[in-house]
Amino acid sequence: MADDDDLSDADLADAWGAALAEQGAGDDDDDLAAAWGAALEEQGVGNADDMAAQWAAMIDDSEPELENASRGADRVLNQEEIDNLLGFNIEDTISRDQSGIRALINSAMVSYERLPMLEIVFDRLVRLTTTSLRNFTSDNVEVSLDSISSVRFGDYLNSIPLPAILGVFKAEEWDGFGLVTVESSLIYSIIDVLLGGGRGTTGIRVEGRPYTTIETNLVRRMLEIILADAEQAFAPLSPVHFSLERMETNPRFAAISRPANAAILVELRIDMEDRGGTIEIMMPYATLEPIRDLLLQMFMGEKFGRDPIWEGHLASEIYAAMVEVDAVLYETFLPLSRVLSLDVGQTLIFDVEPDDPVTIKCGNVELSEGTLGKVEDSIAIRVTRGLRKPKMTLAAFERAMQKEMETS
Repeated sequence: MADDDDLSDADLADAWGAALAEQGAGDDDDDLAAAWGAALEEQGVGNADDMAAQWAAMIDDSEPELENASRGADRVLNQEEIDNLLGFNIEDTISRDQSGIRALINSAMVSYERLPMLEIVFDRLVRLTTTSLRNFTSDNVEVSLDSISSVRFGDYLNSIPLPAILGVFKAEEWDGFGLVTVESSLIYSIIDVLLGGGRGTTGIRVEGRPYTTIETNLVRRMLEIILADAEQAFAPLSPVHFSLERMETNPRFAAISRPANAAILVELRIDMEDRGGTIEIMMPYATLEPIRDLLLQMFMGEKFGRDPIWEGHLASEIYAAMVEVDAVLYETFLPLSRVLSLDVGQTLIFDVEPDDPVTIKCGNVELSEGTLGKVEDSIAIRVTRGLRKPKMTLAAFERAMQKEMETS
């Protein structure tokens, strides 16, 4: 049986050589066919029919691929095919970026979602800015909050599309700085509106020249209005004054923090009919650090927990409450054995004089002092030291009483 297999392989090799010779392949192909025959004889493969069946199956499988390859030579690959071709997988990249040293670096970046009050403040800023810019431009202005995100300061500077105007402002009470970026389309749109440009004009973008003095001053006025609204937005949380320090057109001159420092980036969209653009407010976490505890609290209402009606009602109820007051003439410490041995008729001697002051207490809280006296048949105390009145509660009570008098 082995001889038949060897003979069949030899016949197959001869058949291959004859086929190549008919196609005019030359001597090299004859040598190749002979080498194929020798290799088959050494490996002792099955009979020629099995070998032919295997070759036929391989040819049938490769025909569709060859047809698709020839038909799709000019076909454009989609993004997934390009990524697979280059050996790039976005899921692996994301998981790889959040592992190892990258995870340690990004661990210091606090997500804005951990500061619930921050979104409330900027929502209030949107409403205030909408009204202010409508009064400033005498046009129908719509301001919307596009996004709030956490970025690295260096990455943000490198991503600013130029030309643009960058305003550096300082938070006086927080002793920190921030950045306001106005894109080119918004600059020319606001200038067009302020200088009487007609509606329906397409956006203008001038290249190759710096911004003029008129353009810079108009943008400065707009930034001052936005920063004033930002002061009002933060006022219920913490009083602050934002002062515009300078304006730059080169991001390198607006470096207010280290490139690796984390920051909050707020993107506002300003639309005026068919014109408009975006303005970005960037504040490093170091600037917000003085009010971080306030930003961590949950939203408790539009007034940030300062409801004047509730304050007045609470102050009125407190002032109407009954308080038990004690007049303490003398206090001393006695051994328990002596206290247990006290009997009727024994005398306790106080180490005080008749003119010594008496302490007036409410519970364990010392309120004031006075001297003992007598009014008709009753013992009385004359107050010699004023009470320490709570200014905040007293002011709320006075406001509530004044409102009641006005309504009555």
